[in-house]
Amino acid sequence: MSYKKILVVILILCLGAVIFASGFYIGKGEKVYLDPSEEIDLLLLSEVYYLLKEKHPAFDELEERDLVYGIIKGMVGALEDPHTVFLNPERSKFIKEDISGEFEGVGIEIGIRNGNLKVISPIESTPAYEAGIEKGDIILTIDGVSTDGFVIEDAVSRIRGPKGEEVVLGIEREGKEKEISIVRDVIELPSVTWEIIEEDIAYIRLSHFHEEVSRDFAKAAQEIRESSAKGIILDLRGNPGGIFGVAIDIASYFMETNNTITIETGAKGEEDKERKIKATRVSPKITDYPLVVLINEGSASASEIVVGALRDNRSTPVIGMNSFGKGSIQRLHSLSDGSSLKLTERYFLTPEGKIIDGEGIEPDFEEEFGEEDQQLQKAVEVLKEIK
Repeated sequence: MSYKKILVVILILCLGAVIFASGFYIGKGEKVYLDPSEEIDLLLLSEVYYLLKEKHPAFDELEERDLVYGIIKGMVGALEDPHTVFLNPERSKFIKEDISGEFEGVGIEIGIRNGNLKVISPIESTPAYEAGIEKGDIILTIDGVSTDGFVIEDAVSRIRGPKGEEVVLGIEREGKEKEISIVRDVIELPSVTWEIIEEDIAYIRLSHFHEEVSRDFAKAAQEIRESSAKGIILDLRGNPGGIFGVAIDIASYFMETNNTITIETGAKGEEDKERKIKATRVSPKITDYPLVVLINEGSASASEIVVGALRDNRSTPVIGMNSFGKGSIQRLHSLSDGSSLKLTERYFLTPEGKIIDGEGIEPDFEEEFGEEDQQLQKAVEVLKEIK
């Protein structure tokens, strides 16, 4: 008996819960009991399946895997959470590439805002950056296909592709629409760079939080301690985030061990489910340097964890523009066929309990970029006053 026929039997008998998870308790009739206080009515599911099978002329052409994937996507979509997404094996590959820090594509970080697919930030020196993509651009189409209703992974799967091939993005910027053609290339996510400016200021540029950042930051911290630096500017502008644990590591370099970096919580405001995440024993610590931080609209997620921790624990001045406001944590769960579920499991708050999700972090000194990086100039000015 084929998998599809087995599925028919399951659905008709209202035993479809085996599709969803193992270990469910299956009750009599059309109810499936998960625990004494919860039940799922699968009668509608079996009715729709039967109608599709009997009436739709293309049903027999449907791949068995796609049928199951469709059911899963329906469950996930019911949450209306743009960050909780089912990923087939092909799309799961993209997530793993992000973590490794290298992939083939155009070099933009994207997010969902008010139902629109927006550019959080183009990555410097990538094809997207060179083609003129800017933070805040709304992506309307990808190769002529509307992005209406897309989740982030839908867009990623269409934008990425082999080096040398072209992708055309239809964007909206300041109310005007245009198309931008971009030739894909190998994208290496930048790690940690730093230099001495103004004779004794260590300017650290951190563009992403991928796997290699913790190692590279340890090296940079040691070099800074051996340098002439007497103060630090941490630049997180355009940094869209990355791995949660890496953000904890980076914040820890600037904080005393056991200081609270962030507060994890369940549903927003559920204080009884809070868990404080503490600074770790990284080395070498650089807590004794005066510090200011730069952010903008492209600073998101892990960047916001670091900024919130430094301001709440060290009263670190924050300069730039209000950050993006992604205050949720996703974990990637691998599934049996190579697919995966990227699942929102927690929200994070600043150490003082301030909500980040949907609000972002407001700078202490709001400053536009300007023509000559006025944000950096302001950071230098503020640092000189406090060091």
